[in-house]
Amino acid sequence: MNKEEQKKEIEEKIKELETEMASPEFWVDKDLAQAKVKEFQTLKEDLESGGAGGPYDRGEAVMTIFSGAGGDDAEDFSAMLLKMYFKYFEKKGWGYSVVHENQNDHGGYRNITVHISGKNIYGTLKNESGVHRLVRVSPFNANAKRHTSFSMVEVIPKFEKNNESDIELNEDDLKVEFSRSSGPGGQNVNKRETAVRIVHLPTNLSAHADGERSQAANKEAALAILKGKLYKALEENRVSKEKGMYISKTTEVAWGNQIRSYVLHPYKMVKDHRTNVETSDVEGVLEQGQLDKFVEAEKNL
Repeated sequence: MNKEEQKKEIEEKIKELETEMASPEFWVDKDLAQAKVKEFQTLKEDLESGGAGGPYDRGEAVMTIFSGAGGDDAEDFSAMLLKMYFKYFEKKGWGYSVVHENQNDHGGYRNITVHISGKNIYGTLKNESGVHRLVRVSPFNANAKRHTSFSMVEVIPKFEKNNESDIELNEDDLKVEFSRSSGPGGQNVNKRETAVRIVHLPTNLSAHADGERSQAANKEAALAILKGKLYKALEENRVSKEKGMYISKTTEVAWGNQIRSYVLHPYKMVKDHRTNVETSDVEGVLEQGQLDKFVEAEKNL
């Protein structure tokens, strides 16, 4: 079934439910009525988010930006991407909070993880995952030479308590490390080892959290992120939930080719290499978070 057929099926089901809800007998069975109202709301959200998507498309998301090749330039590029996304989130009316950050002395980021709150976030942002490429005259090079930098964006679903059982982890497969938190919380908190890093040994995927005040809260946050990463890996490897979402030792996540280029020199252009959407308004994209045309085109990927 293609997306148009899925959309038509959702629209027909919504009409059926609307007819039922208009009936005087609708509330005779309150439990059944409430279930149908919930189904109606879910279908409406599906329609608004572009049709029937994955099981977590309507939920919240966690975004991590990693700096790749390029040293200070790459870490500065990660900060530019972060500013771009924050502007975009604000335009959408979404909330966001930092889960973990590793910042350099120049205001750039080696990596940063952000929780994004609101509706239909994972479904909207999941195709922003991939390698982003920046071409510009380096502000860190005395000879003013053109420089190419890479940063990787990873978007995973936010696993809540009610869906955490969808991904089952074996405690023996987890390596848990504690360290002093560099996040908020004050001097008393930072004297204790509140930051948590969890590594899933079979896949070498890891999650780090230091934004909460306690070790237990950070461990819970890191575990939820790790489950989101594993789900994303399984999704990309086409391993279905029907097979039990079992994490195999062959699951890998690797850096691929860039999905989007941001060129500031010798000309100005932002181009998505998957959809061929492009614009010369680089400032609008990077400074104002004008990503709608890119995100909209990604729904057809």
